Amino acid sequence: MMSRSYTNLLDLASGNFPVMGPVRERKRLTRVMTVPGVVSELDDDQANSVNSDVHSSVNQDRIIIVANQLPVKAKRGPDNKGWSFNWDDYSLLLQLKDGLPEEMEVLYVGSLKIDVDINEQDEVSSVLLEKFKCVPAFLPPEIFNKFYHGFCKHHLWSLFHYMLPYSANHGGRFDRSLWEAYVAANKIFSQRVTEVINPEDDYIWIHDYHLMVLPTFLRRRFNRLRMGFFLHSPFPSSEIYRTLPVREEILKALLNSDLIGFHTFDYARHFLSCCSRMLGLEYQSKRGYIGLEYYGRTIGIKIMPVGVHMEQIESALRVADKESRIHEFKQKFDGKTVLLGVDDMDVFKGVNLKLLAMEQMLKQHPKWQGRAVLVQITNPARGRGKDLEDTQAEIQASCKRINEMFGKPGYEPIVFIDRPISLTERVAYYTIAECVVVTAVRDGMNLTPYEYIACRQGVSESASSSESNGPKKSMLVVSEFIGCSPSLSGAIRVNPWNFEATAEAMNEAISMADAEKQLQHEKHYRYVSSHDVAFWSRSFFQDMERTCKDHFKRRCWGIGLSFGFRVVALDPNFRKLSIDHIESVYVRSKNRAILLDYDGTVMPQTSHNKTPNAEVISIVNRLLGDTKNTVFVVSGRGKESLDKWFSPCKKLGIAAEHGYFMRWSSDDKWEVCGPNSEFGWKQIAEPVMRLYTEATDGSSIETKESALVWHHRDADPSFGSSQAKEMLDHLESVLANEPVTVKSGQFIIDVKPQGVSKGVVAEKVFTTMAESGKQADFVLCIGDDRSDEEMFEIISSAISSGILSSNTSVFACTVGQKPSKAKYYLDDPAEVINMLEALADASDPGSFTDTESDISL
Repeated sequence: MMSRSYTNLLDLASGNFPVMGPVRERKRLTRVMTVPGVVSELDDDQANSVNSDVHSSVNQDRIIIVANQLPVKAKRGPDNKGWSFNWDDYSLLLQLKDGLPEEMEVLYVGSLKIDVDINEQDEVSSVLLEKFKCVPAFLPPEIFNKFYHGFCKHHLWSLFHYMLPYSANHGGRFDRSLWEAYVAANKIFSQRVTEVINPEDDYIWIHDYHLMVLPTFLRRRFNRLRMGFFLHSPFPSSEIYRTLPVREEILKALLNSDLIGFHTFDYARHFLSCCSRMLGLEYQSKRGYIGLEYYGRTIGIKIMPVGVHMEQIESALRVADKESRIHEFKQKFDGKTVLLGVDDMDVFKGVNLKLLAMEQMLKQHPKWQGRAVLVQITNPARGRGKDLEDTQAEIQASCKRINEMFGKPGYEPIVFIDRPISLTERVAYYTIAECVVVTAVRDGMNLTPYEYIACRQGVSESASSSESNGPKKSMLVVSEFIGCSPSLSGAIRVNPWNFEATAEAMNEAISMADAEKQLQHEKHYRYVSSHDVAFWSRSFFQDMERTCKDHFKRRCWGIGLSFGFRVVALDPNFRKLSIDHIESVYVRSKNRAILLDYDGTVMPQTSHNKTPNAEVISIVNRLLGDTKNTVFVVSGRGKESLDKWFSPCKKLGIAAEHGYFMRWSSDDKWEVCGPNSEFGWKQIAEPVMRLYTEATDGSSIETKESALVWHHRDADPSFGSSQAKEMLDHLESVLANEPVTVKSGQFIIDVKPQGVSKGVVAEKVFTTMAESGKQADFVLCIGDDRSDEEMFEIISSAISSGILSSNTSVFACTVGQKPSKAKYYLDDPAEVINMLEALADASDPGSFTDTESDISL
């Protein structure tokens, strides 16, 4: 039994996982070669390194498709010995190959639908790899049951389809042992991928909710891995998803992918909303592409509904025609108007709602009694549980009631088929159906309408169909809660819960004029035929290529433990500031400019007491004691606070309110660096801000002498962001003729005079030093947020203009490992203090007296 506290992904990934069933050492699979060469196995040290940069001798791109199940069917050999395997032609994983480059090799990793004895697993693995390029992941029974029937079906499937565990009997409570089994199963999949991967040449494409934490396992081993994930189920709204106890773990794991795909914009929007509300991430749309910035990596969001395999459907139509199945069904339902439903036996498919709608239509429109027939094909259930049993019983009872009420000799209004049927039989039913009805209450995609449209179009050489040479027509009644609904603009969309409205829609569909049916069919067929499964996979792969094109141009390293693991990707020239290096340059320099941000740089953002401690005051005074140094604190805070806090530092220069106020020492008066001191614009801006503050709970206004700042960090993330965008437009409009700039920042809208920035402060310091004959030959500039980027940016232009010499040693340094215009970084304010202390220790003692450093606050 696994410990309830055993949830550390780092331990799981290291292999320290408790045994949950019979497990033995298995042979590692040989790499699959596509060109002559030698590919060495990853040794354990390389495989476990977060900086693994294993180079392969294989140069040809390959894609590894990872899913819960392999696209193969297995069958026991004669006398119950051995196994025979063949492709599952109906598997989406097999069909998507049509959209990939012809020269690209495809390898599959997944589990089998059957149990393989542990003594046969190595042999089965070898056969599947050699003949099918498939790598099976064998899950111990104890893990599989908890992983698939437990966490996947009991928790994720239900939650993603909007079923909340309101009680122990309805949905069930969260069981951590099921989550641990889910993580363990994903780890087993990752091990199988690792055995065959060429990390610098392969693409990884992971499918569906069974493997949502797999990206973290793989990213942890291979930082530059090119990896995409596609979710084939719905993604629920944030209000639903937030009820999942492991919500952040799954989100962070998915964000280790490079591209995340969804069927519809609604699903993508829900995911992005969750990232915003739970992780504080905001997405951006650039040239039609949606991206999430995450520690220097841009994670693409792909919205593309999957399609059907047109050639396979056309082939099945030919077979159905050849076998006279279409002719057989036409004779069987001669004189009847056939409505068709094709669904899995599932609590979310709304089959009984469809039956109730059919019953209502027959009541409200008696003309269809004896004429309209609903053929309901129900595929076998893939899940299990009491809810499913209740649904099956309800459907059976409805079928019996309706047939008893409206049936008569030679006529049954409901034809219920609850057995597996072949594709050939299914397309025959599609061909004779006047209308297809889908009433799922929630479904990720649902390809039934697409298949129906393709079948109603038929194939040109099918001569037995009376419609083959005539106009094609079709009609659809579809639930508005399924993924294919947005792409079927001509369908009649219904709320399946309102079965009375559904009944009217069914009547409208089969009563519609043929000309209208033809127009709708032509429109739908153009879309279905052009957006097939090959188009979907080609589009996803092209976006994955685009998203990953700069992987090997950037420096990447992994940070964080457990599900907090993520990869930081930065410019190759961006590196950590070496204290020894800067100290050696510092000692040799003659005129130094040191510019320090305050909050988040020398003072931690999380600190409640923002007053600098005695250590900071001592370090600053020791730096000031060296006459070669010009030291400035450049902050967004007001001048009164900074003046009070740094009163012991008499020679310290201070730039307050992002440089609007500036002084060179405590003996100097504050000078205004802005173009004017007129603040009449505040009377315009403040009422606008007050209006939005009253309407936005959790927001506030900060009033400075030179600026107004609207904060919405504590507001609802979505509403606060929406209000901020609205306010930005509003303020830009009303302040268009005022000498101010309106800028949006992280959870703020800032209104301040034009020409005020930290960059202007830096330029003024450099210029003043140069004019006094002390041109800086050493520049240290440190900050942690967007306003500090203006200081880093001005340094380049200062060198170009001659304010700084081309030989000036520049140390532009940001705090935290994140994208920046700075060349260097330090991890946190503690490292900044250590670096400054090293420089203070290296300062010229001949020009330093310690009297000022002893002044306490």
